[in-house]
Amino acid sequence: MEYTIQKLGILAGISTRTLRYYDEIELLKPARINSSGYRIYGKREVDRLQQILFYRELGLTLEQIREIVSNPAFNGTEALKEHREKLLDKRKQLDELLLNVEKTIASHEGRMTMKDQEKFDGFKQKLIDDNEKEYGKEIREKYGEDTVNKSNEKLKNMTQEEHAEITRLTDELEQTLAAAFKEGDPAGKLAQKAAEMHKKWLTFYWSEYSEEAHAGLAQMYTDDDRFKQHYDKDQPGTAEFLRDAIYIYTGVKK
Repeated sequence: MEYTIQKLGILAGISTRTLRYYDEIELLKPARINSSGYRIYGKREVDRLQQILFYRELGLTLEQIREIVSNPAFNGTEALKEHREKLLDKRKQLDELLLNVEKTIASHEGRMTMKDQEKFDGFKQKLIDDNEKEYGKEIREKYGEDTVNKSNEKLKNMTQEEHAEITRLTDELEQTLAAAFKEGDPAGKLAQKAAEMHKKWLTFYWSEYSEEAHAGLAQMYTDDDRFKQHYDKDQPGTAEFLRDAIYIYTGVKK
């Protein structure tokens, strides 16, 4: 079956303006333009639009989606299986949060007593699941299954006080690192203070600390664009500066 741009927009629940934009950026081209100048979409384009909307729901950018679906090795069936697994993970996260909300309501109504730690279980599980989705493969290959599982278990058992402390420490680390970067000396007092604070921050997540692992993580900050973009978002070059400061702090040079 074929669709005009208006009918496809109605079918998919998106605007014709969005479909025109997808055409402009070559994310979704129509199958053909008819004699009246209207964009016409067929089954292939409908299937591709479904994939695009799946990826959008999972939080990917349009540029990322275009790279994926335009890859000659792209397999629609395998992509759907991958979507299914990610949606099941997302449903698990929502179920955890829903259970947390229901227990909180019951606690407020006096039907049960809820421990303070329980109030944050759903959020901590979501953080673990998000980290697994984003970095799981890399960190498990680098540090091993046992190390990562112990780290996740430590996070799940984090107390409310520990959570408050790590939140405070994260803010202080960001401020110290920004000030040290402006000074420009990774061996300087401020930079080494940031490296020390980074170690302390890690101990909230890691079951065991080693200088070699600390230095290896610092190298990952520059090798992996996801980490690099996080640290460089305000001041480009911060990821490399932090890596160098940690190298000096640990005495480990990769």
